[in-house]
Amino acid sequence: MAERTIAAISTPQGEGAIGVIRISGEDAVSVADRVFSAVSGKPLSSLSGYKAAYGTIHDGENLLDNAVALVYRAPKSYTGEDVVEISVHGGALMLKSVLRLILQNGAYPADRGEFTKRAFLNGKLDLTEAESIMGLISAQNESSLKMSRAALSGRVSKKVAEIEADLISAAAAIAAYSDYPDEDIEGLNEESFQKMLKNAADELKAMLTSYDAGKVLREGITTVIVGKPNVGKSTLMNLLSGEERSIVTEVAGTTRDIVEEMVALGDITLRLADTAGIHETDDTVESIGVNLAEKRIDTAQLVLAVFDGTKPLDNNDKRILQSVKGKNVIVIINKTDLESKIKASDFIGFKTVEISAKLGNGYPELCSAVAEISGTAHLDPDSAVLLSERQRLCAYKAYEGVTEALSALQSGCTMDAVGVCVDDALAALLELTGKRVTNEVSDEIFRKFCVGK
Repeated sequence: MAERTIAAISTPQGEGAIGVIRISGEDAVSVADRVFSAVSGKPLSSLSGYKAAYGTIHDGENLLDNAVALVYRAPKSYTGEDVVEISVHGGALMLKSVLRLILQNGAYPADRGEFTKRAFLNGKLDLTEAESIMGLISAQNESSLKMSRAALSGRVSKKVAEIEADLISAAAAIAAYSDYPDEDIEGLNEESFQKMLKNAADELKAMLTSYDAGKVLREGITTVIVGKPNVGKSTLMNLLSGEERSIVTEVAGTTRDIVEEMVALGDITLRLADTAGIHETDDTVESIGVNLAEKRIDTAQLVLAVFDGTKPLDNNDKRILQSVKGKNVIVIINKTDLESKIKASDFIGFKTVEISAKLGNGYPELCSAVAEISGTAHLDPDSAVLLSERQRLCAYKAYEGVTEALSALQSGCTMDAVGVCVDDALAALLELTGKRVTNEVSDEIFRKFCVGK
C-alpha cells in the first residue's frame, strides 16, 4: 500500500453543477477533516464507510463553498484505501481552490492514473480490468461501451484464467514426469495432453481473431470515398455525416481538396474523407486533387468506391477499379433511383451495394456491408474481447508458446522441451492479467489515464 495520501479533481474541467475531488490514502479522512466541517458537528473520522455528510469547505475563517463529503473505508473503496470524495459546485476556479486547500493540508497531487494504479496494487482490479476503465471513459458507441463493461466485469480475466488453469495442469504434469519418469503420471496421457494444448490454442486464437474487429469498434476505421467526378461522392459524404460537409452541384470536379469528417455508420465510426474525382485532366489544380485521392487509397483501411449506375463504365471507372483491387473495398453503385445502365458483371470479385445517396436508399445495406468487411458483424461485444495492443501481444506470445509446445510434442521432443514452451505461454498470460508484470509496464499503462482516475 502506498504511503502518501493523494488528491485530484475527478470530474472534467469546466463549468458544471457539481465537481468532485477525490482523496485517497491512510490520512484521507484526517486531511478532509481539516478542510470540511459537517453541519452536524461530527468529524468525518467518526463516520463508517459509505456514509455522507453535508457541510462547508473552509480555509480558516474563510468559507469557500457548501459541500458533501462521502467517506469510504479500506478495503471497501475504489482504491482499497480510505477514500473521501468531496462534492462542491462545479466551477473550474472553485475546484482548483478546494484542491489547493486540500494539498496545503497534507495531501499530495495524484499522478496520472494513480487512483486506478492503487486499485490494481491493492488487488481491487487486475490489469485487464484496470485498462477497461479508460475504455469506458473514451467509448464512442454502444458496442465499444459493452466491450469495456464486459472487460471490467472480468470476462477477459475469466477466459484467461480458464486457459491458465489448463496450462498450469499441463506444467505440473510435466514437472512430475521429470521427477518420476518411470511412473504413470495423471494428466500425461498423450492424447488428452495434446487435446488440452489444442483447446488452449483454439481459445487464444479466437481472442486474437476478435481483436482487430474490436479495435475497429473502439477506434473507428480510416475510410476514403473515391470515384470519378459527378458520381455522387459528395452526396454520399453528406448523407453519412448528416449535414452538408461537401459541395454538391451538377458541375463535375467541384471537390478539389479532401473533405474529412468523423461519422457513425451503425456501430462503427468512420474517419471519413471525400476526395476529388479521379480522372484524366490537364488542369494543374485538379491533378493535385487526383494525386491526393490516389494516395488516400493506399493509406485507407476501407475504400468506398462510388460509380454512377446510370452510365456504363468508362476508362476512368476502370482505372479506379484497378487501383482499389486487393484493398478492403465496397463498390457503391449510386443513383439507383434512375434507370440503370451498368452491368453487375463489371464488379465480379467486389462486394457491391446499390444506393441512392440523394434519397438515402440503401443505407442499411451499406451499414451491413461495412460491418461485414471490417469483421465486426459477428463480434459479440459482451464476450472476452482484448482491449489493448499490450493485451494482444501477451495473448499472441501465449498462443506462440502453446503452438510450439504442440509442435514439440508431435515431433517427439522430450517433455522437458514441451514444458519450456508451456512455461513461456504461462508467463505471457500472467503478464496479461498483471499477476506477473514489471513496474515499467504498469507505469506505462497508468500514464495513459487522466489525473483524476
